[in-house]
Amino acid sequence: MTGEPDPITVPFGIPALDAATPSPRLNAAQVLIITGMSGAGRTKAAAVLQDLDWYVVDNLPAQMLAPLIGMMNRGAPGVGVQRLAAVVDARGGEFFVDLAQVLETLRELGIEYRILFLDASDAVLVRRYEQVRRPHPLQGAGGVLDGISAERALLSDLRERADVIIDTSELNVHDLAREVRSAVAGTADDVLRINIISFGFKYGIPLDADHVVDVRFLANPYWVTELRHLTGQDAPVRDYVLGLPGARVFVERYVAALEPVLAGYLKEEKRYVTIAVGCTGGKHRSVAISNAIAGELRALGQQVTVGARDLGKE
Repeated sequence: MTGEPDPITVPFGIPALDAATPSPRLNAAQVLIITGMSGAGRTKAAAVLQDLDWYVVDNLPAQMLAPLIGMMNRGAPGVGVQRLAAVVDARGGEFFVDLAQVLETLRELGIEYRILFLDASDAVLVRRYEQVRRPHPLQGAGGVLDGISAERALLSDLRERADVIIDTSELNVHDLAREVRSAVAGTADDVLRINIISFGFKYGIPLDADHVVDVRFLANPYWVTELRHLTGQDAPVRDYVLGLPGARVFVERYVAALEPVLAGYLKEEKRYVTIAVGCTGGKHRSVAISNAIAGELRALGQQVTVGARDLGKE
């Protein structure tokens, strides 16, 4: 309708969004900007951080950094998004050009951030692009090497400002993951997440199990009238099962056998492990032994969750 102002639209609406978003308050929350050469491993670095419970945003326009950070709930520890990783790179086209000015604005607002820059030699980048058979985002009508040269020129100032630079030329995916963890996440995040789930063989083995433990060698509490209606979560059943000959020895030796395995998983960047403990119905023995194994692993400092898949099915 004539006489009315034009509606605010994107990208022209970005300044309005900036104005509507409160300036983030500086505290212990972490902000990481992931950037660098295309083909140098930004996607893998982002995946590593996501596995560490960072909130990861890929291919973010530089102008959206401040509004996104402003949306973080940084008032109370452990509440809302406390660790934000934003992948900002040359794919952003004209939006990426403004990144330097956006970073200055963040500093003026008192927002602390770190820059992780992924790099690799031209020869390695060319080889990687040839392997995936995809064009470089900046090559235009030229070749891959032309795109790499243009990107290096575009990122030269940003590389100088980077807090952490990782050259991935000689790194495989596991090496890169370790470098990212060491440089960014710190040793506190170097943990393995273990999920122990009890189940009944009569209902099938869990499909996602990395290890399957069969505890049907123990006497079944089902045949004890006073215990039949209880579960392995109840003290009488737990005490009965763990009091059976060989039960505690089995738990202790199984956990001891797991120690080098779990250490190897960490070394090979496997961060999630599911141990399935089964008995006939998944109600008595498997539940009690699952909790016993979890207790031993927690005593060793492992991070463990316990579930009972088939409890209540009978």
